[in-house]
Amino acid sequence: MASVDIRRVTKQFGSHPVIHGVDIAIADHEFVVLVGPSGCGKSTLLRMIAGLEQISGGEIVIGGRVVNDVQPKERDIAMVFQNYALYPHMTVHDNMAFSMKLRGAPQAEITERVNKAADILALTPLLQRYPRQLSGGQRQRVAMGRAIVRDPQVFLFDEPLSNLDAKLRVAMRTEIKALHQRLRTTSIYVTHDQVEAMSMADRIVLMRDGVVEQIGSPLELYDHPANVFAAGFIGSPAMNFLPGMLRRAGNELHVETARGIRLPLPSNAGGTDGQKVIYGVRPEHLSLGGEGIPATVAVVEPTGADTFVYSEVGGVPVCATFSERHAFEPGKQIVLKPQLETVHLFDEASGVAIRNA
Repeated sequence: MASVDIRRVTKQFGSHPVIHGVDIAIADHEFVVLVGPSGCGKSTLLRMIAGLEQISGGEIVIGGRVVNDVQPKERDIAMVFQNYALYPHMTVHDNMAFSMKLRGAPQAEITERVNKAADILALTPLLQRYPRQLSGGQRQRVAMGRAIVRDPQVFLFDEPLSNLDAKLRVAMRTEIKALHQRLRTTSIYVTHDQVEAMSMADRIVLMRDGVVEQIGSPLELYDHPANVFAAGFIGSPAMNFLPGMLRRAGNELHVETARGIRLPLPSNAGGTDGQKVIYGVRPEHLSLGGEGIPATVAVVEPTGADTFVYSEVGGVPVCATFSERHAFEPGKQIVLKPQLETVHLFDEASGVAIRNA
């Protein structure tokens, strides 16, 4: 087991910079998820940790040792790829044992480790099958088993669930989290799926354009986003954003949109009178109320447990989520009441969160 420290790491492809001075400290036993949109640099950063990409600047430290110039096979890490990368002509047992055979490990040790990993991942009945005889979820478990057999200091996961269907992704998500709780091996997991990040991580590293936007626990990012990007990326459906101007008049405090709609704020909201702001509220924090925000229903999407109602507030699209059953109809006028303690304010120019006073 080992900590991983990423210190002012940069990466350039030719003259094009893609990673801009990233700093991340990952503690021993921690499960950290790198998340962000495609092209944000998360997979490149993971590959640099693995030694598959050279870094342009900074240091990567694994277990107290700077590994900038250390070969991948000597970093004591194991990587699980998106495409499984199993040998089709080898059985499950031989796929899992292959790396140990290359190192010349004794056969007794190989058998013990393979059997132990197979037991952990419920692969024992499948050890003599070939990859073509397995489902997608079983192949992914074999890929994880091959990593476990190596008993590394650090596990690296590069979007390992992207090729699975939705139901299997949920099941494998649970399996990977349970596996980490059992093994307690330091793990770094890359995904573009914020639901995966929220449900699996001890801490999330949110990236955009090669820069770390925010680091924190899943609920920290959900409850206290640092900026508009973090607020919009974390949470499903995404947070609603309504631009307007902050108005303070005695005890009255609200945001006024361009069409004169007043958006209520808590009494301790930050910001200055006349400041251009973005008013943020999550769909699940809106309810039907007597006094609130007038809206016009556009589209209704019943999903079973919840109903998503897409409406317009002064020409701005707004989504609300309801667990109760309501008879919504397109074109109908409704009033949306935000939970004031969950409302977020952002400076319009910088996108940075305005914290409560």
